[in-house]
Amino acid sequence: MPAAPRIAPGQLFAPEEWAPFQSRSAVAGPLLVLHCWGVIALAVALGIWIPWLIPLSIMIVGTRQLGLAILMHEAAHGALSRNLKLNDFLGHWLCAVPIGASLNNYRPYHLSHHRFAQQAEDPDLVLSAPFPVSPASLRRKLIRDLTGQTFFKQRVLLPLAAMKGSRAQAARLREPSDSAPRRPTDDHAYEALVTGRSILPFLLVNAGMLAAFSLAGVWWAYFALWLLPMATWFPMVTRIRNIAEHACVEGSAEDAFRAARTTRANWLERAFIAPYWVNFHAEHHLFMHVPCWKLPTLHRALHTRPEGERMEVAGGYAEVLKRATTRPKAETAAAG
Repeated sequence: MPAAPRIAPGQLFAPEEWAPFQSRSAVAGPLLVLHCWGVIALAVALGIWIPWLIPLSIMIVGTRQLGLAILMHEAAHGALSRNLKLNDFLGHWLCAVPIGASLNNYRPYHLSHHRFAQQAEDPDLVLSAPFPVSPASLRRKLIRDLTGQTFFKQRVLLPLAAMKGSRAQAARLREPSDSAPRRPTDDHAYEALVTGRSILPFLLVNAGMLAAFSLAGVWWAYFALWLLPMATWFPMVTRIRNIAEHACVEGSAEDAFRAARTTRANWLERAFIAPYWVNFHAEHHLFMHVPCWKLPTLHRALHTRPEGERMEVAGGYAEVLKRATTRPKAETAAAG
């Protein structure tokens, strides 16, 4: 069972250069959680105040729901707070539970992904292995996300199967990918099974949110401005994130510098696709305990070293999706 290739910070940085990347902030993580919920609250208020802006609010809220997942991911690495109890409280109750996840379930799964990144034992390998796919296949996937089909499978069918303890039934519910038959990857099955394990906290927190909206006299806003983004925009940007992080990166199983992709995101992409520096994924895989808000600085530092030139860096998410739907020339010729 080979582990993913690793590199020690000392191979690239002097101790005094690496020291700033090791430190944990007492306030940065909690402020990011506050920021995420603040953006959600403002987007919801905007949709209530100006109903014709509800589509914009849906995109903002859905992206910040992904932001909550990203901050849960930070908590899984112990990066939200130097106080581990506060780290886990914030990561679980304020980030994971509202979107139907569980920090306790996510952490061992995700650390296994880091240990075996792009190896056969990587539990996330199924998310990148089917790519590249045809443009038509990707369109179908994104349509399933935006029409709520992925959400229904994640949050209803698979959790029900998981709660019944029927692995065979859960496997039958997972659609095979278009390029690799019988591969259970398309609709983020892992997230759905986590939801199944944490369904009661999710329902209780969301019932509380519905009650709060109702007491404010805008019960409909819970469905239009919280549940609808979770059922549409959130699955779509989660899929795009998964594609961008690992799909179609040559040499990712052999070279620590190519275990993942970094995507240069402009302000619009950061607002609607990639919040909280999630686009710096190659840096994260090299040094997974560096907090997310330090990844841009780490990116610049790495690219002053010759080794940094080996890293996979895309110019934007449109470029990533183009690569994910373009067959290698050799493969295309063989198919012809």
